[in-house]
Amino acid sequence: MTTTATHPVSQDEINTVLFRACDTFRGAVSSAQYKEFILVMLFLKYVSDAWDEHAEEYRRRYPADETRVQRMLGRERFVLPAESHFRFLYENRDAANIGELINIALARLEDTNRAKLENVFRGVNFNSEPILGQTKERNRRLKHLLQDFSVPAMDLRPARIGTMDVIGNAYEYLIGIFASEAGKKGGEFYTPKEVAELLATLMSPEKGSTICDPACGSGSLLIRVARHVDGGDYDLYGQEVNGETWALCRMNLFLHGIDKARIEWGDTLNNPKLTEDDARGGAPTLKKFDVVVANPPFSLDKWGAEEADKDPFRRYVRGIPPKSKADYAFITHMVETADPKHGRAGVIVPHGVLFRGGAEGRIRKALLEDGIVEAVIGLPANLFFGTGIPAAILLMRRGRRKRDVLFVDASREFEPGKKQNRLREADIAKIVATVRARRDEAKYAHVASLEEITGNEFNLNIPRYVDTFEDEEPVDLKATQRRIEELEAELARTRKEMKKHLEALGL
Repeated sequence: MTTTATHPVSQDEINTVLFRACDTFRGAVSSAQYKEFILVMLFLKYVSDAWDEHAEEYRRRYPADETRVQRMLGRERFVLPAESHFRFLYENRDAANIGELINIALARLEDTNRAKLENVFRGVNFNSEPILGQTKERNRRLKHLLQDFSVPAMDLRPARIGTMDVIGNAYEYLIGIFASEAGKKGGEFYTPKEVAELLATLMSPEKGSTICDPACGSGSLLIRVARHVDGGDYDLYGQEVNGETWALCRMNLFLHGIDKARIEWGDTLNNPKLTEDDARGGAPTLKKFDVVVANPPFSLDKWGAEEADKDPFRRYVRGIPPKSKADYAFITHMVETADPKHGRAGVIVPHGVLFRGGAEGRIRKALLEDGIVEAVIGLPANLFFGTGIPAAILLMRRGRRKRDVLFVDASREFEPGKKQNRLREADIAKIVATVRARRDEAKYAHVASLEEITGNEFNLNIPRYVDTFEDEEPVDLKATQRRIEELEAELARTRKEMKKHLEALGL
């Protein structure tokens, strides 16, 4: 097996291999199922190459002392058993029990690094007959998969990939493939990296911040927010309802060297697990954070409204959201988990959140009267996988004295794409600068007082506050009249010439 390459790896090279790996499963396994097999193999290849890079460095440092090399490797932030190395699996790719060998490799890797990887691989079975087929076909597919990842382009040593978000970028690429194949979104919702970068920059957490994403998905948004903390001094928390995506989040954090994050598996709305003991000995309370961010599923149906009035954490004191739309359930949870004195929250929402009435209107009114809503930012359409609708970002802050709201209409500034539009660096920079300056800008931003918002019946629809109407160029009526007369004269001449030609032809 030759996997060593000398040039830095590009995302396109990795994507090409991933596409080929998808071909290994297409037609026999649904894309929703084989995504996990590919991403787990990608993870295993990465940790194997990282292990080899560290081993090579120690052997250069201690060329005649293998005992010391092994002792140094044993002190690494993760340990890779020999039977868990990608090389071992590749060398045994023709084994009759290759699926079982991969399962054993993952189990040993998890057991050896239990504090960091416990339960991460529990949902993936490389020896599954119902999913991967009977023995002969299953072995053939797994052999091809190992061969796909053995090529030089998939040399994933850290020195070669640098700061690349291997799992996050691969996940985004595969979601795009699955969306194309299925004609809809291909699984869990994923925050495009430009949108995640915008939200992370807007939040800009301070050193020592506690940061939480209650709908963390594969963890890419959480990681981007953490990157904005100077010196890397932060504590990360998250919760994810989908077990497979929770495992991907754990892998993603592991690849980024984040070992201490607390990521819980479960339903945030019905069973929030980021809690702490009450100092007075009462029932557990919701843990509070300095920064809360999320891109929750848009307008989730059947979210648990029927039990909300019995919520032990009293999150819905401003009202219970409708059972068919969980948007304000997530918003309310985020507000209640932000530190009451200074906590901030940033959430990506569909525009309906800004103007829908009923229970949502009452919750929105209460949030505005409490001064919690700080800014509303309208984004371009077609930024997200699986939906072309435009979204918005709500920025919220606890403990505000002012009750005004900044409105930003950033919907018209983006780079068009065939499948999706994207925010450019300049677009992100303009939004961030506008939010930080917090002042009016013609046809782009407006700071509205609570009185103005009250006059609009607490409707936050951005066009009510930011007038983007473009005045038409003034019409020169005299010049227009002259042009009409010129065209009429030209038409008369043309008709006269046409009549002569017709008469010459005897018509």
